[in-house]
Amino acid sequence: MTSSQTSKKQELPATAWAVLGLLSFPGERTGYELKKWADSSLRFFYWSPAISQIYAELRRLEELGYAASTRSGPQEARAKRRYAITAAGRAALAGWASDTAEAGPPVLKHGLLLRIWLGHLADPVLLRAMVGEHLERTRGELAAVREAMAQAQEVPQWAFPALALRWSERQHLAELELGEALLADLAELAAAGTPAPAGVRQGGGDAPTPG
Repeated sequence: MTSSQTSKKQELPATAWAVLGLLSFPGERTGYELKKWADSSLRFFYWSPAISQIYAELRRLEELGYAASTRSGPQEARAKRRYAITAAGRAALAGWASDTAEAGPPVLKHGLLLRIWLGHLADPVLLRAMVGEHLERTRGELAAVREAMAQAQEVPQWAFPALALRWSERQHLAELELGEALLADLAELAAAGTPAPAGVRQGGGDAPTPG
């Protein structure tokens, strides 16, 4: 590997490693197939990159020698390019997966909670409706997670993805519990007349939390 390739390896984003990870399982796959797999696995505990991002990362991985592609022959009505991980790519991925220093803390960006935080500017009825919609959406996601779990459990090579999906099932169950508790909190606040947060004075004041 050249010094330029080594530098690029060190700068690889997590998305590149995720795409390479999708290639680390047996078989060759098209970019479209990788996207479908990401949608039915990665998105439940990390995120699913756009198809354009997947192809961009595949090009980068090929440049580094971590992935190789072949084009389908004339027997297929529509030519397709299939990708596979290389020995160098598997070694690099194994090194990255074993480096716990790179894992970092989980990042939570909860759009609903941002709106709850601004609840003093919102209609309480609309807030409760948003929480209800969030619960319905989470139930749908939970069903999708369980469907993916059932598929993964049928393939011995997917034992570890199945563990990640099992964690995601528990996370969605916890999200449902938190959502129900949030509805109860909103109802309690409404019954109490929605008092102004402690420490906040009309016309401004310090933040309601230390800092």
